[in-house]
Amino acid sequence: MKVGYSRTSTAEQIAGFEAQIRDLEAQGCERIFKEQVSSVAERPELAAAIDFIRDGDELIVTRLDRLARSVADLVEIIKRVHAKGAHLRIGNLGSTDPREPTAALIVNVLASIAQFERQIMLQRQREGIAKAKAEGRYRGRQPTARAKADDMHRLAAEGISKVEIARRLGVHSASVYRALGLGKASRGKAG
Repeated sequence: MKVGYSRTSTAEQIAGFEAQIRDLEAQGCERIFKEQVSSVAERPELAAAIDFIRDGDELIVTRLDRLARSVADLVEIIKRVHAKGAHLRIGNLGSTDPREPTAALIVNVLASIAQFERQIMLQRQREGIAKAKAEGRYRGRQPTARAKADDMHRLAAEGISKVEIARRLGVHSASVYRALGLGKASRGKAG
């Protein structure tokens, strides 16, 4: 069975996400696992895809950078795929089987280049942020929990638990405790 995996870092990357899915469908994938999360975050759909594959199956990704965040990550994913008796195919490399020595070399070299590109991009980002801060133009990420403080107080007044408030508003429970003025010492008492 051909199983596809599609990933973009953000929900805003709709065109790239749809293109991956089209490519995977064109390659005959019967099941496609899809997610829109950063490569550094947990990737539950990748884990589900690897759990799903069986002996003789083929896990297909459109591009190497959609699969792994580093060479070490790629090596670990390949080990997990092979442990299931499956085959990994990376679409933009053609029919590549990383179990073959030459193909493994190509995959590792390309993974090294992708890792290098990512590190350079992050370095440029840090430099840009430092420059913007020095010029007084950097505001940083807008605090999402503080914007929901009124909702937190309203729900708390209705008797909703702190954990449930956090779940409903999509914030961390620690943010709820902070917004409600409850320190670590009072968490056990406040409920």
